[in-house]
Amino acid sequence: MRLRNLLPTPKTTVLAVDDNQASLDLIQMILQNGDYTVLTAVNGRHALEVLEASGDTVDLILLDRVMPEMDGIEFCKRIKADEKYRALPIIMQTAAGRPQEIREGIEAGVFYYLLKPLEVETLLSIVASAKDKVRRYRQNENELLQRQESIAMVRSMECVFRTVEEGEMLAAFLAPFFPNPDLTLTGISELFLNAVEHGNLAISYELKSQLVRANTWRDEVNRRLSDPRFRDRAVTVTFSKKNNEYTLQIEDEGEGFNWQDYLQVDTARVTHNHGRGIAMANMMSFDELIYNDRGNQVTAVVHFAR
Repeated sequence: MRLRNLLPTPKTTVLAVDDNQASLDLIQMILQNGDYTVLTAVNGRHALEVLEASGDTVDLILLDRVMPEMDGIEFCKRIKADEKYRALPIIMQTAAGRPQEIREGIEAGVFYYLLKPLEVETLLSIVASAKDKVRRYRQNENELLQRQESIAMVRSMECVFRTVEEGEMLAAFLAPFFPNPDLTLTGISELFLNAVEHGNLAISYELKSQLVRANTWRDEVNRRLSDPRFRDRAVTVTFSKKNNEYTLQIEDEGEGFNWQDYLQVDTARVTHNHGRGIAMANMMSFDELIYNDRGNQVTAVVHFAR
């Protein structure tokens, strides 16, 4: 588990990796103008060296797929195998019309993509989305560290929450009850966020895309939490551990959604500024995700051996 000082820092640090110096200079200029600190590397091997030398200051990684010495896929496999870097979001640049490359990236743990040639607005939007996941993960991780004791005796519990912030706190509380808290924390957080924003607050996929692009998503969430149509809605969570499995049932009061479209990462959506949380939970955090037909209830399952 990565430990770091959680006091506010003025800038988010991005490690940009590209063997094309002109592209690297462009990325650095765009991100620095967007108030990011940028470290650079010219290939995967160089990036590993920069990552090690930087301690825990790197918040996310933006890299090209095709590079000499060590390409982007091999680099991703290396850091995803290292516990201290496993949670770092990776944004990969790829050429349009190459879904096989995207599938290979997903298998290597990459959930964010930028199509070449880069567009400034898209780059900043994707980086901001990944940055927000880092913030939520580290906040929850800090809470998780404080809740590692006295959990073996718990067999079941029911909890209710209403806001995004309450969901983040509850995710950090529940993760230590699972065999792999770090990986499970990510999945619980994503499912809780989905239950609030898309379920109870009825924010559509298309609307969230616009809100994230305009940097007004949180304002809209807070506005809807006060809206008489939504303010009394809650998310009910039931945890149980029995018969060689952990289960977490999450139910919201929304209209539901077409969940089948989101269990895997769709190559047509990988360059969007959101929309990968359920797939990440399904692929990284749980052995099963079981939805009801309507889509407003999901049971997340982790199997374990006695």
